[in-house]
Amino acid sequence: MDIITKLCDEFSIKKENMNNVVSLIDDGNTIPFIARYRKEMTGHLDDQILREVFDRLNYLRNLEKRKEEVSSSITEQEKMTDEIMTALSNAETLTEVEDIYRPFKPKKKTRATVAIAKGLQGLADIMLSQDETVKSIEDVAAAYINSEKEVNTVEDSINGAKDIVAEIVSDNAELRKLLRKVMLNNGFITCKLLKKEEDGAKTYEMYDDFNESVIEIKGHRILAINRGEKEGFLKVSIDTNDDVMVRFCEKSFIKNESIFKPYLEAAIKDGYLRLIRPSLEREVRNYLTGIANEGAIKVFDTNLRSLLLIPPIKNKVTLGLDPAYRTGCKIAVVDETGKVLDTTVIYPTPPQSKVEEAKEVLKKLIAKHNVDIISIGNGTASKESEIFVADLIKEIDKKVSYMVVNEAGASVYSASKLAAKEFPDFDVSLRSAVSIARRLQDPLSELIKIDPKSIGVGQYQHDVPQNELDNALQGVLEGCVNSVGVDLNTASEKLLSFVSGLNSSVAKNIVDYRENNGKFIKREQLLKVSKLGEKAYKQCAGFLRIMDGENILDNTAVHPESYEATKKLLSKFGYTSEDVKERKLSDLPSKIKAEGTEKVSEEIGVGVDTLNDIVVELLKPGRDIRDSLPKPILRSDLMDIKDLKEGMIIKGTVRNVVDFGAFVDIGVHQDGLVHISELSDKFVKRPEEVVKVGQVVDVKVIGVDLRKNKISLTMKGVNGSTQTA
Repeated sequence: MDIITKLCDEFSIKKENMNNVVSLIDDGNTIPFIARYRKEMTGHLDDQILREVFDRLNYLRNLEKRKEEVSSSITEQEKMTDEIMTALSNAETLTEVEDIYRPFKPKKKTRATVAIAKGLQGLADIMLSQDETVKSIEDVAAAYINSEKEVNTVEDSINGAKDIVAEIVSDNAELRKLLRKVMLNNGFITCKLLKKEEDGAKTYEMYDDFNESVIEIKGHRILAINRGEKEGFLKVSIDTNDDVMVRFCEKSFIKNESIFKPYLEAAIKDGYLRLIRPSLEREVRNYLTGIANEGAIKVFDTNLRSLLLIPPIKNKVTLGLDPAYRTGCKIAVVDETGKVLDTTVIYPTPPQSKVEEAKEVLKKLIAKHNVDIISIGNGTASKESEIFVADLIKEIDKKVSYMVVNEAGASVYSASKLAAKEFPDFDVSLRSAVSIARRLQDPLSELIKIDPKSIGVGQYQHDVPQNELDNALQGVLEGCVNSVGVDLNTASEKLLSFVSGLNSSVAKNIVDYRENNGKFIKREQLLKVSKLGEKAYKQCAGFLRIMDGENILDNTAVHPESYEATKKLLSKFGYTSEDVKERKLSDLPSKIKAEGTEKVSEEIGVGVDTLNDIVVELLKPGRDIRDSLPKPILRSDLMDIKDLKEGMIIKGTVRNVVDFGAFVDIGVHQDGLVHISELSDKFVKRPEEVVKVGQVVDVKVIGVDLRKNKISLTMKGVNGSTQTA
């Protein structure tokens, strides 16, 4: 197999670009580095496409490796043929390769291996030859009677031969491929609910007497069914027309109307029902689960990426409130940089309900530290806390707003070694309050400290393969951190560890160097950090920013390898470093266009894509890509679910996107659901094609169930723009 050509066909990428991508990956370059600084070589591929190429490249290489192993094994057995070699060469999946290898794979004890050991292979071969000149199978079978091998009768001989034939049928690669395809296209997933009276059975009620086409069933249903089966509440099977499947088998093996036909029919039916069907059912279910896992991981990937890139609330003193009942609400005030200024505990919620006392405490803190915004965690007692804060704001002279943030993972972080190291004198709950405040100020910097599986923007995340999920989420974290860039002088060790080319050990060394030698004043100093060599420097330098360094380019995404070209560009058009600092380059793009972009790029020694990237960075040094996105909704008052009326149009924020729709925060404490059928006037195949976590949308209330505390929303026919955060 020509892997490069196959990748080009699958991803619609030019061969030259694909060769470059594979070469760059093999040379140890990171995905963020390739995506950002090798655009001319890759044809401008983004990091998500590059990761898909990387994963597919590994699969195809493993496929080729397995083909070689199978080929060697069959050759060593002296059973290799041109037909087998061609089949191996044409196999496109590991499943197909294993099907080809099945007849030659060392087997455990089976009915067929027992029959072969009894010397009955010859009789099985005679059966399969279907010689029409043979008039009596009993006469042929009698020659194989051997009491020493427990073949005492003609019937024993025939039954043993049939067992061998059944396994030969089961091991036929082409037949298995055909039957697998038929089961995938025509089979039905069926479920029965067991233990109906036990706790937990209600969760799976919709799957009692459930029947849906294999080809049409949605991924989230497969994962729910799998979980129900694992918990013992569902009996699951794949229904297919066995008579049709057996006829396919017979067509592959029965050649004529010989006396062997009825015996072959019996052996073939046995081979299908006993060996092929259970095996194919497992394979098809594994295939469906694989597709479902891939979809669930993709949803988590997309949601997490959107959440991490929600614009930060910059330059605001923030009060974090971690709600609780009996133990009180923990309070932490942090300055514009996230530094903790004050902490306390208030008791506005039951059972203490010291509302007025709590108001006085917060009024003093707000006045003392000039608090701009209050960040409220959405956990236990969140509703009461939000009501309390909304009332408090009405009694304050200065403008203060609030926002309810997803506190998922805050408790995980607060109990971690990282939090203990950061706040050794704080108890766990106060650390949570700090985290809640900071995740509003800069979601990326704060959430990066938490295991993404604890953040709560996925579905069935505990049911999918954890290694695959971890790898995907690691890629999201790495992609987000590097697309935004990191302040070299303030970034935490954890945040630095996600920068291209760095790891936890080197990140720690960077922090140690910073603490021992003071702030970095130029990127080149990174080469003095222990274990950070030239290769790592090349990968990481462009993603690390120095705000007030010696070189203004160190506060941009311009890579040090392009500094000389950048100086030539500035000099050519009469600009200086001071002009960059003071942002006096607004006419640079027009000057380049007038001169000719390709001519200028050739003159300064870089590609057109790199030139364009340099210009973008020179126009806005220190820019944060998130600043151009719409800010989160800040509130100063609260509605109650009882205030909602059908037909009301409200602005809300998407909190989670799942296979069946999106949950939207409309400021009434309880998120509303926009079902997938209500996301658009057009057909929506996948919700993430329409909405993203953090997106600000206009929604219409179409149903309120006070008893179940459920809100139904629609985006159909709702006038007003939507904003993507």
